[in-house]
Amino acid sequence: MAEEIGDAIDRAAPEHFTQRLPKSAQAQMRALVKAAKGDKKAVAAALGIDPNTVRRYLKGERKHPRPALREALVRELRKVWQPGIRRQARRKAASSGGITVEVWAYFGYTAPVGTTDEARLRHLTVHLPPRYAERLFTAQNQGAGDQQMRDIMAEGFQEIYFKDGGRAAGLEVEFTGIQAIDVKY
Repeated sequence: MAEEIGDAIDRAAPEHFTQRLPKSAQAQMRALVKAAKGDKKAVAAALGIDPNTVRRYLKGERKHPRPALREALVRELRKVWQPGIRRQARRKAASSGGITVEVWAYFGYTAPVGTTDEARLRHLTVHLPPRYAERLFTAQNQGAGDQQMRDIMAEGFQEIYFKDGGRAAGLEVEFTGIQAIDVKY
């Protein structure tokens, strides 16, 4: 199972960056190695390449990565670029701003009077309050799986969208089959 929610949260961070990502493969590799505290093997594993290839890019012996490696460099660099700015944005979302989630996913529910026959595909854009942002960030930082993060998000959708502040007591929402998800904070 893909880490869809964690990836969506990581994709939201670059909008807060104050500096551009390095453009050259050598500078990108240098930034990744610095973020990994000098562990070239960890960088190589994350990129799916040999540690000697990392060394060659660092020395400037290689300059033009294949398309797959180019994409991996950018993807991995976005995860670690400007950690202070990322922490600050997450702190703000968890304390006062909350997060906005746009999702195409299957939602089903169980209520005291019965259950839906099957989950239906819905396109929702919901602003979740800071308490859910904090729980999602904490779960991601602790290495939680996608299912645990789905449960947190489903609880948020249940309270904010489906129950709308308490109008449907006893309603339980199931959140499955994500088709697309985008997060902003």
